[in-house]
Amino acid sequence: MATDSTATEAERRAIVVGFDDSEHSFYALQWTIDHFLSSRATLGFAYKLVVVHAKPIPRSVVGFGAPGAIEVLPYIDLNLKRIAEGVIEKARELTALKSVTDAVFLVVEGDARNVLTDAVERFNADLLVVGSHGYGPIKRAVLGSVSDYCAHHAHCSVMIVKQVKH
Repeated sequence: MATDSTATEAERRAIVVGFDDSEHSFYALQWTIDHFLSSRATLGFAYKLVVVHAKPIPRSVVGFGAPGAIEVLPYIDLNLKRIAEGVIEKARELTALKSVTDAVFLVVEGDARNVLTDAVERFNADLLVVGSHGYGPIKRAVLGSVSDYCAHHAHCSVMIVKQVKH
């Protein structure tokens, strides 16, 4: 029988999954559920699944000096909110399909790197899972790598899930 301190510890365990509208993040979420959550009874403790979508800041989508930028910001923000709702709905559908009941879905405005590392801290996560977009070295250097940043700055283990190429 578990003691109160063990139950508290089990309730604290969390896996944070970065989720966007890419097939890579969908695969990473599916992989996480299949490998960590479907067999949780055999692991001896339960994980809370925290699915986090980083919604870009509208100003980051439009150049600061672009003519008419101020007028279009509300429209861009509305569009980004719609995209975020669709992304989270897709995550909800997958978790429901896989019978995951202990899940939290968050949309947080900001850069994905900071949003994910902050979520790790907020939920005291044991693991952060991100999908690999498979960028080459040049594209990764220009765009930056969320997974690389998280691997160096998250205060937990980071798993980068790569989709098998067919």
